[in-house]
Amino acid sequence: METTPACFHPPTDRWRRLVSVGRMCESRTPSDPHSVPQTPVVVVVVVVRQEAGVQRQRGRAAERMAKQVVHVGMLFAVICLQLFAAGAAGMLKVEGAENGGGGGDTISHSLILLQRLEALLLQGNGSDVALRVETPSADEVKVLQVHGLVLALQSAVFQEMLLSRNGSTLVLKESADCAAVFDKFIRYLYCGEISLRLEQATPLHRLATRYQVLGLRQGITQYMTQNLARESPSGHVAGWYEYALQAGDATLRDSCLQYLSWNLSSVLRSGEWVGISGRLLMSLLQRSDLVLQSEMELFAALEAWILQNQPDGLTAENALRAVRYAMMPPRELFRLQTQSSVLARYQESVRDLLYMSYQFHSASPMQMAKFFDVNCSLFMPRNYLSPLWGSAWIITNPTRDDRSTSFQTQLGPSGHDASRRVTWNALFSPRWLPLSMRSMYTETGAMQPTRVEGGRPRIIITPATSSADFAGVNFQKTVLVMAQQQGKLVVKHVYNFHQSTEENGDFLAEADLYRRTSDYLIDSSLVLHVVVKPLYQTLITTKN
Repeated sequence: METTPACFHPPTDRWRRLVSVGRMCESRTPSDPHSVPQTPVVVVVVVVRQEAGVQRQRGRAAERMAKQVVHVGMLFAVICLQLFAAGAAGMLKVEGAENGGGGGDTISHSLILLQRLEALLLQGNGSDVALRVETPSADEVKVLQVHGLVLALQSAVFQEMLLSRNGSTLVLKESADCAAVFDKFIRYLYCGEISLRLEQATPLHRLATRYQVLGLRQGITQYMTQNLARESPSGHVAGWYEYALQAGDATLRDSCLQYLSWNLSSVLRSGEWVGISGRLLMSLLQRSDLVLQSEMELFAALEAWILQNQPDGLTAENALRAVRYAMMPPRELFRLQTQSSVLARYQESVRDLLYMSYQFHSASPMQMAKFFDVNCSLFMPRNYLSPLWGSAWIITNPTRDDRSTSFQTQLGPSGHDASRRVTWNALFSPRWLPLSMRSMYTETGAMQPTRVEGGRPRIIITPATSSADFAGVNFQKTVLVMAQQQGKLVVKHVYNFHQSTEENGDFLAEADLYRRTSDYLIDSSLVLHVVVKPLYQTLITTKN
């Protein structure tokens, strides 16, 4: 009884005397170990009852406090009896001190404590509070017998509610989904563990947030971020994103948005896509790191979303203007203008974008850069998986030695450059040592090793030949690192660089490629996809 119970205040010196008596009882070590749990029971109950008798003339308020103390004392006594009984039965765990030192041994019965606390909850022994959980429609009522001390220790919200209650019953208004998992939530407060399914994550997170159980909130956030790839009948990532915005959970929000962006091609083919909100739709369309087959795939999915949801005109127009039409071949643009019912309805809203896209395809990028701002999003590629933009690269046993590959891409997406090809050479080194980590050699002419033990992975991508056609263009390389989660191939990381991943400084920094069970390996192979994106430079001159 070293800690004052949090469900009420200690108002008098007699309470302090009661606590000191409890401490004296706990500090005794009688020869008979079975007598230890008996002392707190007798002393706490008798002294409190005496205090209640002395304070009877002060009114019912003092009586209620005395009863609360009795409940706490009984709860403490029951737990002590159960724990010492478990110890007498030989269920305690003894660990010797390290190196045979004088640090002493450790007697641990934490697992037994959790089991006894769970039994205490299930049986309702010594319960002093009844939680009445009601839904707004009052169709379902759930009553749980609990212990105020446990609730107050785990939740500041419960502590405040217990201090201000008038009786032994707390009435809680919860939504139907939260009421359905409320017993799981309470069990966590007693045992510190919880089992759940995908559809239970949101209501449990909501309860943990409302009652300020931060450990549970963080644990469920981690569970949700680790199960974004899991299959569900109607999808769950978009719903989790919307909930994270409402709950103010930035970690969950960013994880959901990143997963949707990096795996958009699979999301577009799922039933979850047409059900996303207009807010989430715009957040995705404005990003340049979307991973999908082509811009045409994105437009087709957007058209399906508009036809399904029938948004207001402004939402539809803003969404259509976020499409990067310049990244579509001219023949596809012609087809859209003649066959798309959505584009026919809103063509006036995107006419200027279509016009600039046709100009982009009819002239060289250098000519366009003299008159237009080619740094705007209309001319900026996303991470397209089409062979025109890059190539997959599977590296078996990646720690063995250096690997290289070659592939071709189009010079650029414009009609002027689409028929031209650029050959790229890629080199993967599993143990590259950056310049900043290399030791200094004092001998003149000493050869500095570039691949040593302790180095880190690196990829270099360079063109096989130089060309005058490269003028005015920067080629951004993007490496998508794939992983297998919940049986599904997903993008785990995205790295952007100009020539070498050494520019990032964190390429595969968390990957343990020597461990066969590494999250970055699929069947002992490192699965990558390389994308090459031309970024154009504006050459507009300013007139004075």
